[in-house]
Amino acid sequence: MTGFAGGEDRSREPGAQGIVENVKILVLGGTRFVSRAVAAEAVARGHDVTCAARGESGAVPEGARLVAVDRDRPDGLAPLAGESFDGVVDVARLSLRWVREALATLGARVGHWTFVSTGSVYAHPEVPGQDVTAPVLSPITEVTGRQEDYGGVKVASEMRVREAGLSPEDEAELFDG
Repeated sequence: MTGFAGGEDRSREPGAQGIVENVKILVLGGTRFVSRAVAAEAVARGHDVTCAARGESGAVPEGARLVAVDRDRPDGLAPLAGESFDGVVDVARLSLRWVREALATLGARVGHWTFVSTGSVYAHPEVPGQDVTAPVLSPITEVTGRQEDYGGVKVASEMRVREAGLSPEDEAELFDG
């Protein structure tokens, strides 16, 4: 997390060379797997990290703040009302609704949104060496809950984040090094 693109950068010091310090980051999750690793790394780099999760799957990393939310409830993100963040990291898996509601609730108060995707979005995952220009699956926007729809739901979620204008078209633009 060395630099953010898009939105107002409230933390960059004049003359800094691509290093952003003291970024206010919201991790949607933060208690398991990828989201916990992201939160832990952000804390280790000195950022102000809030993890929004149920808090039932484990503890947030030391130094992060837990805000209890339940994305399955219509008002599940209400505990974050009024807060703003330089960036959000979202790892939503099989719920486009989670992504839509998070963008609607938080999008106006966020500088950048990083949606964590997966290799499962590619139409031909068996082909090695693919990049962001490779064909992806068709987006799946209806709720099915079926694991085999995972890649298509992730595609639809990525599209929603891009449509919100909170993420660069090419995520490689996000990092300076």
